[in-house]
Amino acid sequence: MRTMARPDTAVAAADPAGPDARPHPPAAPDARTGPATAPDRRRRPLTAVLWTLPPVAALALVFLYPLALVVWQSVSPEDGGPATAPYAQVFAEASFREALTTTVLIAVGATVGALLLGLVLSLVIAFVPFAGGRALSRLIDVFLAFPSFLVTLALLFLYGTVGVANGLWTDLTGAAQGPLDFLHTPWGVLLAEVTYFTPFVMRPLLAAFSQVETAQLEVAGSLGARPWQIVRTVILPEALPSLAAGGALVLVLCLNEFGIVLFTGAKDVVTLPMLVYTKAILDGDYTGACVVAVVNIVLSVALYALYRTVMSRTGGGAGPRPGGASHRAGA
Repeated sequence: MRTMARPDTAVAAADPAGPDARPHPPAAPDARTGPATAPDRRRRPLTAVLWTLPPVAALALVFLYPLALVVWQSVSPEDGGPATAPYAQVFAEASFREALTTTVLIAVGATVGALLLGLVLSLVIAFVPFAGGRALSRLIDVFLAFPSFLVTLALLFLYGTVGVANGLWTDLTGAAQGPLDFLHTPWGVLLAEVTYFTPFVMRPLLAAFSQVETAQLEVAGSLGARPWQIVRTVILPEALPSLAAGGALVLVLCLNEFGIVLFTGAKDVVTLPMLVYTKAILDGDYTGACVVAVVNIVLSVALYALYRTVMSRTGGGAGPRPGGASHRAGA
């Protein structure tokens, strides 16, 4: 006779937990890892705002407030009248047009010179093996921390009217004065700015050259490519984004350079920063100085926006790729 299984036994067989197992109530969420309650959700944005207010307030007090005062002063003529009267007066002055032209020409010329010199020096440091190349590439980082007037003083010490070069000439020839007297001209300002801003181009270029694989250069050389062909077809495509980013940065810096122009003593070289200084300190025309400053700020912001666009689209010359092949660059 077949024995019938008891119901409780069947349930026990089907449920491994046994007949006495009961469903456990859900565990309470941990306060540290559980979902946030409604008060917590409201508290988090408030905390973020409280943490953000101090730096924003400090930035507004230190930077935005003085900038707003400059803009307000530029549209507040001292003798009354329309707000655009100071701009119309300054734009009509020949000194402003000359200063604007001089600023743009020197900034563009110094940028082109820094790009050419920085490219040549970076190629030599990165791809021409010589003793001390790596130390020289590290020295560039230190040079970036120097103030601009130190470079100007060094050039005056070397090439000034009473500098080393003219002193050697007068000692050798017995002449009353040396032949070098160009530092007080636009060419002297241009030389000083090219000398000072070239490392700003070399730094991203050396980082870009460190990503060029040695195998690519060896293959191009084995196929009969000359050095200038290797530079044009292999190296420059890798360096163009960093070259553009460095050029945009140098253009912004040259546009606002004041110390180099002041320390060279070039009286005929009046840039926009020098015109602001002249109007505010020498002439006492604070409204006109603020107008020129606003124009300089607009140009600087536009160029800085261009620089950030180039940096965002090109990567700005990032460091070497991890795990890549061997590289030649000394950066």
